Amino acid sequence: MTPWEMVAVLAAGVAGGAINTVVGSGSLITFPTLLAVGLPPITANVSNNIGLVPGGLTGVMGYRNELRGQRERLLRLAPASLAGALAGGLLLLNLPERTFTTVVTVLIALSCTLVLIQPRLTRLLADRPRHAHGGPWLWLGTLASGAYGGYFGAGQGILLIGLMGILIDEDLQRINAAKNVLVVLVNGAAAILYALVADVDWLAVLLVALGSMAGGFLGARLGRKLPAPVLRGVIVCIGVVAIITLLTD
Repeated sequence: MTPWEMVAVLAAGVAGGAINTVVGSGSLITFPTLLAVGLPPITANVSNNIGLVPGGLTGVMGYRNELRGQRERLLRLAPASLAGALAGGLLLLNLPERTFTTVVTVLIALSCTLVLIQPRLTRLLADRPRHAHGGPWLWLGTLASGAYGGYFGAGQGILLIGLMGILIDEDLQRINAAKNVLVVLVNGAAAILYALVADVDWLAVLLVALGSMAGGFLGARLGRKLPAPVLRGVIVCIGVVAIITLLTD
């Protein structure tokens, strides 16, 4: 990487870490940036995943007050996240790169759609009768979300917020805090697998990690003050750029 490319990846890490903490689609910033600086799609994906783990941890720390009283819920859902992450990671490592490019193009489009409809989804869920624990449907949904996150990851946080918003009776900020923990588990489990057997660009990992740590902290502190429509617009535009990059690579 050139020095300017390194700066771009570092900045993308800051933005991605902040967005992951607040919204849950930071990979739509970091992954296209790694593609733009010349990394192959699968190498960009695994390096991005590993690099975002430290940012997820700082985001969890920033939401620690909202995590109080959720230990039992998280212990119930954690095995689903971990199992899903390993399944998704194994699919990524065993399917051909052409399949990855095709699937991820669809997943990015899905993630952009989720970002756009999130406000309407939140309004629809506001008055819906929900339960305290979510039952087996939440566990299975968390498993599927973990597999999605282990394979690619952008938008998995939005999927989790949607699932928990539908199935459990809980404040949205506390749901977001629980989402941050589960996403860290997914990314962490997949990162261990990738570090052992995948082709990783460790310079990219370092830059994304440093940026995402700062971004996760800032996202937890300042995220609620960001203009949400502008943020969603930026994410969708970057997602479209990523789709074009993948289709023309």
